[in-house]
Amino acid sequence: MQKKKKKSIVSCIKGYWKPTILAPITVSLEVLMEILIPIIMSDIINIIESTSENPAKIAILKFLGNNSAFNDALIGGFILIGCAILSLTFGALSGMFAAKASCGFAKNLRKEIYYSVQEFSFENIDKFSTSSLITRTTTDVANVQNSFQMIIRIAVRSPFMLIFAFIMAIVISPKISLIFVAVVPVLAICLFFIMTKAHPNFKKMFTKYDDLNTVVQENVAGARTVKAFVREEHENKKFKNSSDEIYKYAVKAEKILAINNPVMQFAVYVCFVFVSFMGAKLCAPLNSTFTTGDLNALFTYIMQILMSLMMLSMIIVMITLSRASIERISAVLNEEPTIKNPINPIYEVKDGSIVFDHVNFSYEGKEEKLVLSDINLSIKSGMTVGIVGGTGSAKSTFVNLIPRLYDITSGSLRVGGVEVKDYDIKTLRDAVSVVLQKNVLFSGTITSNLKWGNKEASIEDIKHACNLAQASEFVEKFNDKYDSRIEQGGTNVSGGQRQRLCIARALMKHPKILILDDSTSAVDTKTDALIRKAFKEEIPDTTKIIIAQRISSVEDADMIIVLNDGAIDGVGTHDELLKCNSIYKEVYISQVKGAGSNAE
Repeated sequence: MQKKKKKSIVSCIKGYWKPTILAPITVSLEVLMEILIPIIMSDIINIIESTSENPAKIAILKFLGNNSAFNDALIGGFILIGCAILSLTFGALSGMFAAKASCGFAKNLRKEIYYSVQEFSFENIDKFSTSSLITRTTTDVANVQNSFQMIIRIAVRSPFMLIFAFIMAIVISPKISLIFVAVVPVLAICLFFIMTKAHPNFKKMFTKYDDLNTVVQENVAGARTVKAFVREEHENKKFKNSSDEIYKYAVKAEKILAINNPVMQFAVYVCFVFVSFMGAKLCAPLNSTFTTGDLNALFTYIMQILMSLMMLSMIIVMITLSRASIERISAVLNEEPTIKNPINPIYEVKDGSIVFDHVNFSYEGKEEKLVLSDINLSIKSGMTVGIVGGTGSAKSTFVNLIPRLYDITSGSLRVGGVEVKDYDIKTLRDAVSVVLQKNVLFSGTITSNLKWGNKEASIEDIKHACNLAQASEFVEKFNDKYDSRIEQGGTNVSGGQRQRLCIARALMKHPKILILDDSTSAVDTKTDALIRKAFKEEIPDTTKIIIAQRISSVEDADMIIVLNDGAIDGVGTHDELLKCNSIYKEVYISQVKGAGSNAE
């Protein structure tokens, strides 16, 4: 079997490396400009301060064009304006590049999740659940996108600003700069506490999001059932309980995150008080080496350092939030599909013959928890096979093994004389057409839905398939006929119409094996009989497997299989089973002659 290559979330940057690299570069240039601005302002202040004692002299020298101090201040002003414009430009560019990179990254991430899900078997999907996969594709991706944008912009800006501002502060006054040696460790301990304590709550919160989405999905999909049974209040309580659980864990996490701002503000005020006190002493007349301009620059650098620390704390909080999302997304991307192509697959299914040889199946892959046990059966190509059995007898599971929607746990299952695991999956599933118990139509036209079976099909092919499935009768009555609109889930057609369109779609594949999993339960007995007659006359070489609750749907079959609790209880024709199989006889009596009657 081909082993799935482990996927990394970082690989989703592919195609957006350029803006991903340009964003931190432009941010660095923006920081450089912002670092230069305070020192330039300091020089301008010092120039003005040094000449402010004799303004008359400055005016005369300026008039004579011989005022170097004025020229220096003017040049410094132009440089200051230039740095401000460049800082604004680089900031805008970094924002643009970061937005493009993060949006592209999120787009690729969603695509990778979606494509990974397409490779999943039923077993993989059952493991995650539909609502959980939707949450990971939406909420979790949004969290990771926001973190990525912060990482390539603010996570670059903050350390650069912190380092350079700290260096400049040391250059101006090493003594005052010592305050950061005391403050930074305190902030680091605080952030470490936030990360370790908040993450578990975020993880639980996202799990509860899955539960909430499940409630919403079930409620919307089953809206008619909810209203029919007047269960709105019950559904509201379910939603409230799930929402309250999310609230509980969100509050716990936010309480921990709330520690961040007070600690940061405390650090800011302590630093300002200390710098103000020390700066006042150093600016005294006897300390001429430390000027007012230096103090102004130092205040700016201190603010930049503290703001950088605050932004770093925000990044850590965001990463803490998205860490749970990253783990959940990675779990999907690196989930190993339980059903994969063999190394040298077979690309041709010769016929529709099926052989079960001591087949066992368990959803968990454990022999001690078998759903199907010791299935031995041989079906010739072109036969019509009926399957009956009570609820929970594993009828659907039985047929799902044939196209490898699930893999058998042990034994051998051959289609067309070849082990199903040796086929190319697409080849096998093109040869085995399944109309599942839960019929699904997709939003679009009738034609677009039927072309799922054959995208190259002509309108004649579509009409022929609809004739076989007894769907032409109602399709022709629609205003737009085969171009009529189907709403999501096929809600604008009846259950019987939906079943017949799904049968027509399956026939479009011209399969060697056609499986109907209780797919005519919503049609009347006359239409059911017409469908079976059309199958017998039009597709005699196709193996037909029909799961049905009604005996009338399978009594003309070449072979009828009676399943009971995951095992074959009987095999034979209708007449044979009536004579020797108590389960089949009981079902027949209850349906045809009425409960309590005696079969002859």
